[in-house]
Amino acid sequence: MSFDQLSSLESQPTTMRRQDDPQYADDPEFQRLSQDLMTRLFGLTGNISRLSNEIALLGTKRDTERVRERVHELLEESKDGFKDVGEGVKKIQSWEDVSPSQKYTQQKLAREFQNNLQAFQDVQRRALEKQRTSATAARHALEEQQSPTGEESGSFGQQQEQEPLRLASQDEVDFQDSLIVEREAEIRNIEQGVTELNELFRDVAHIVSEQGEVLDTIANNVENTRSDTRGADLELRSAARYQKNARSKACCLLLILSVILTIVVLAATLG
Repeated sequence: MSFDQLSSLESQPTTMRRQDDPQYADDPEFQRLSQDLMTRLFGLTGNISRLSNEIALLGTKRDTERVRERVHELLEESKDGFKDVGEGVKKIQSWEDVSPSQKYTQQKLAREFQNNLQAFQDVQRRALEKQRTSATAARHALEEQQSPTGEESGSFGQQQEQEPLRLASQDEVDFQDSLIVEREAEIRNIEQGVTELNELFRDVAHIVSEQGEVLDTIANNVENTRSDTRGADLELRSAARYQKNARSKACCLLLILSVILTIVVLAATLG
């Protein structure tokens, strides 16, 4: 199918396409699945927008544990959503005996999915970069806090007074260390999500590429058939003209022979 054909199809009203295309109307499962996927893609677009706003707060004065929880929840929800939608898109792409309207829907879904997934992956990478920077800074600050400073001196009484402070400081160190461990675990989780979605993106791109090759082959076959038909038509026209000319020459020859025969007969009669 050529780009011009797709463009002309896209310019038609949706109702017209469905009424004029009985195969589309007679395949409610395709219609239901495609509409559901488009709705879910629209929802994922909203998630990407909210994620972008939340990630912008990381590393700033407005960075809180609640912000990080929302980032984590949106990342997980969106990742699972894209995986589910991706499976649906692959199912749509493998639909057999599709009509022109369905072929347009296939290409539109694949294009929207790839664009939205790429936008989400960009957000994932931003979150990963922010988390890595935050974890590195927190780990460095914790190491500095744990390093001994100054000389240990003072009486036994002073050491007893400082002991509760050391215990309180150790509790804070343990708490900060647990937060860093959680952030490092979140980093590994985001990295795994990036890898999984990269594979999904490649799968869909491969299917779309294969379909493009099939469409190109069909288009080439149609064009070759059109060229062969045009050539055959020209040959038939040429043969028809040749046959017409041959009939004209035969008529002229018969006329000449008739005249000669008439003259011979008259000469014989008069003689």
